[in-house]
Amino acid sequence: MVSSGIFCPNPNCPLYRQTDGDNIVRFGSYMTKHGERGRYRCKNCGETFSERALTGLYGLHSDKARIDKVIKLIEGGTSLRQISRDENIKLDTVRYWRDRFIKHNRQKVERRPSKMGLDSASKEVLERAKSDEVKFLLLQFTDILGMMKCVTIPAFRLQDALDKGIWFDGSSIQGFVRIAESDMFLKPDPLTYQVIPWKVEGRKSARLICDIYTPEGKPFEGDPRSILKKVLAEASKMGYEFNTGPEVEFYLFKKDDTGKITTVPHDIGGYFDYPARDLASEVREDIIFALEAMGMVSEMSHHEVGPGQHEIDVRYSDALSSADNTVTLKYVIKSIAAQHGLYASFMPKPLYGEAGNGMHVHQSLFDKKGKNVFFDAEDKYKLSQVAYHYLGGQLAHAKALTAIVAPTVNSYKRLVSGYEAPVYICWGQVNRSALIRIPRYSVGREQSTRMELRCPDPSCNPYLAFAAMLKTGLHGIKNKIEPPKPVEENVYHLGSSRLEELGIDMLPFSIKRAIEELKKDKVIKEALGEHTFDKFYEAKQAEFDEYRMQITPWELDKYLEAL
Repeated sequence: MVSSGIFCPNPNCPLYRQTDGDNIVRFGSYMTKHGERGRYRCKNCGETFSERALTGLYGLHSDKARIDKVIKLIEGGTSLRQISRDENIKLDTVRYWRDRFIKHNRQKVERRPSKMGLDSASKEVLERAKSDEVKFLLLQFTDILGMMKCVTIPAFRLQDALDKGIWFDGSSIQGFVRIAESDMFLKPDPLTYQVIPWKVEGRKSARLICDIYTPEGKPFEGDPRSILKKVLAEASKMGYEFNTGPEVEFYLFKKDDTGKITTVPHDIGGYFDYPARDLASEVREDIIFALEAMGMVSEMSHHEVGPGQHEIDVRYSDALSSADNTVTLKYVIKSIAAQHGLYASFMPKPLYGEAGNGMHVHQSLFDKKGKNVFFDAEDKYKLSQVAYHYLGGQLAHAKALTAIVAPTVNSYKRLVSGYEAPVYICWGQVNRSALIRIPRYSVGREQSTRMELRCPDPSCNPYLAFAAMLKTGLHGIKNKIEPPKPVEENVYHLGSSRLEELGIDMLPFSIKRAIEELKKDKVIKEALGEHTFDKFYEAKQAEFDEYRMQITPWELDKYLEAL
């Protein structure tokens, strides 16, 4: 057992912040510049944490008594700067303790409307914004290509925004409307209210993710979030809830003396490397602290295969929350990296000869009672018939699906043999060269039965990606599409005759091929809607045309002197 100064920092655990529950056990250690630190596990919730994360502090040596003293001073009205001076604690640390240990004790706005009506959620947000002393609200949304857009309003306009929405010019946004149809309005989702923890005192900001409406008050057909909601409603009518858990990879690059972004990696570490080689371990910790302060739970973070490459996984949830979280995660990663003088890139293949950035997505369906409908104890892979049909649907539409989940020219420089990125349309369990992998079942974790789609990358729009993934899976269930037999061999090592014998086809090798497959796929086109499909297709066609006309350094080296 460990000392009473250490406690479970998981706000979802019933023993959160309790130091006398005998629930924390030590199971390992790691080295830092301050010496050896412990790794711990909460026996109650099963979460594992480093010593720094476990204490929930910005320092490694503070105890609960000191935190409680600071919290009492804050609640008594003492200014944060006064506490910082009197207690000799960094101002950022005082802010963090306030946000972590006071905010968590307040009633939280539930993420989904089923738990709280939108009217009461709006009232809750107004109260929280006032108590949080928020000065500005960032109203966020994405265009069809997944680029985050934002409108900032002062706090006094929040009620008006929640009640009536905020007008904006839709013709300026990629893939939205023509200039003659420009008037649209943003309707903030009160269930997405989150304080931005790194904003300075006196200019504190919170964000709300918005849905987009037409002047007639109807959901805009080109709003990616509304497209996902539409497919989720279809699943709900069939009795299913769709859960996703993306694994987001990114590179941290240095900037030169002028502030220009380079492709020089921040470190030389490798997969799961020890912190002595992984210089970005503290950057990742700061990202996780920020995510936790925003109400998100990080399942894992670690160094990835490439130099300067990292992965952060946020706990799986319903697909709409998961897509919101993915957009937020990318925003947080870029913001915290910038504070460290670095640039975070989600480009699928930024470095030749190194691993690309993927965004493997774990998927599962639950019924209305909360039971995982993918699980069947009698099956070899522990998959139900529903799961097999869902799997069959995704494999049947894999070529067209790739256009949505790997949507850039650069995406197809990642989808090549040799880097654990899928190239062939097949599935398996131990086979990481497969397009869809079934993680191994462990006793007592039936609810974790899922399938992992491995071709998405973080350049995709998560709302459109999850909508297309779900739509193809539901099509498989409705039409009882049987998947081919699993393949547990390394497909990269199979010859063409063996691939033909197994009936294994390949993913498109360019965005041009992918969008042509998408053009033929009625199921995914139905999910996107005519407006979004047309705008997406036009944008990707233009991107490919621009790319194919470029003269690259490789071509000059290859042909200029030789020809």
